Amino acid sequence: MKSYPKVWFLRHGETEWNAEGRVQGQTESVLSERGRVHAQQQAELMAPILAHNPPCIVSPLKRTRQTADIALGGRDYQTDDRLKEIFAGDWEGHLRADIFKNLPEGITAQSPHMEFYCAAPGGEGFDVFQARVNAFVDTLSEPTVVVAHGLSGQLLRGALCGLSRAELGQLSNRQGCVYVLENGQETVLSVD
Repeated sequence: MKSYPKVWFLRHGETEWNAEGRVQGQTESVLSERGRVHAQQQAELMAPILAHNPPCIVSPLKRTRQTADIALGGRDYQTDDRLKEIFAGDWEGHLRADIFKNLPEGITAQSPHMEFYCAAPGGEGFDVFQARVNAFVDTLSEPTVVVAHGLSGQLLRGALCGLSRAELGQLSNRQGCVYVLENGQETVLSVD
């Protein structure tokens, strides 16, 4: 397995659409009150890490920038389009409960989120999505803080840990924590 530098990965806090059960993909939704609490929890965890001045790279979507503004304590950061969430095509903005009524063949309400979103009609699909995120991962050259999304985060974490597609779908997607990826292993920092 290829060697990568240490990465601290933060998923954005809960959004209004997360709370409503809507598919976001690359459509904008803002943090909920609970999402701002998630970002505050991450800020507490990140304070000692940020004291070492690692570069910080963030998805350009609003929910990740809102999270980064809080969790990184006002630090400057760069954005990178390759960290955007998967484009979920025709499903963006729709309630998952409504989508579950007419799913593509082979996808069920119990399918891993990665497989569900990659099956979206008119969407990005797995191969293009994975190539985009892996292109970002291949640029990492020093210990770095990354703020992104649930599924782009699963791909990033999977690349850093050498996981298969099936294993990606089993990764957790917690908000309000920090995933630490080092030497092909993942640990989770949390305030609870």
